Amino acid sequence: MQHRRLVTSGSPLEPEIGFSRAVRVGSFLAVSGTAPIGSDGHAAHLGDVYAQTKLCLDIARRAIEDAGGTLEQVIRTRIMLTNIEQWRDAARAHGEVFGSIRPACTFVQVSRFIDPDWLVEIEADCVVNDAGT
Repeated sequence: MQHRRLVTSGSPLEPEIGFSRAVRVGSFLAVSGTAPIGSDGHAAHLGDVYAQTKLCLDIARRAIEDAGGTLEQVIRTRIMLTNIEQWRDAARAHGEVFGSIRPACTFVQVSRFIDPDWLVEIEADCVVNDAGT
């Protein structure tokens, strides 16, 4: 069996729910739904989808790097919004990070998240080549 590497972000929800921020098995790396949780453990950038999306992407980036990957190795993102009408704000933030990488990407609307102040949550999948490509 291939080694299973777990990555934590220190979120108090990880042990409570029983999940990891990211899991890497071989070259495949999956990043869990990443919410806009600030360093104080609470929702950040209330009411601002763009800023929440940027924060989610930064948290996901740190998890990817902690697992030995890079943003260039992201092959898919899933962006979940509580209001699909705000997709352009989330897309702008996503494009600033992934504009030249261009992973497969899906936007979906959900009814709500664990914290009603979260407007967005993002998942990412990567194929990590230890040579950095």
